Order: sequence, then C-alpha cells, then structure tokens
Amino acid sequence: MRIVILKSAIADLQEGFHFYEPQAPGLGAYFLETLFSDIDSLRLYAGIHEIHFESYHRLLSKRFPFTIY
Repeated sequence: MRIVILKSAIADLQEGFHFYEPQAPGLGAYFLETLFSDIDSLRLYAGIHEIHFESYHRLLSKRFPFTIY
C-alpha cells in the first residue's frame, strides 16, 4: 500500500496541533503522535479499512475527530 500525505493534510495536522496545544500543554504533540500512529496503521493493516471515493481507504481516528484517507 502506498501512503501519500498531501500538503493540505499537513496543513490540517498543523492546524490541529495549534488548536489542541493551547488547551493543555502537550496535547498538540499528543494529537500529532496519535494521528501519525493512525496513519502508520493504514500500512500495518492494509486492506481492512473501508474504501471511499472508489480507491481510498478510510480510517477514523480513535482519539480525535479526524478522518484519514
């Protein structure tokens, strides 16, 4: 499985970091660690996630309200 992180997704991750970090010290870093762990799980569990938009696997983050395609 090939995983591509688009520039728009990087911007979303940065915005998420800046949203969560002021709420509690370290929460922004925890957000990034969690999302990157979720992204890594796409490769680890390749093929078990639902397919959307005809060819993209979808993973719902378990800790934050984010969807990863």
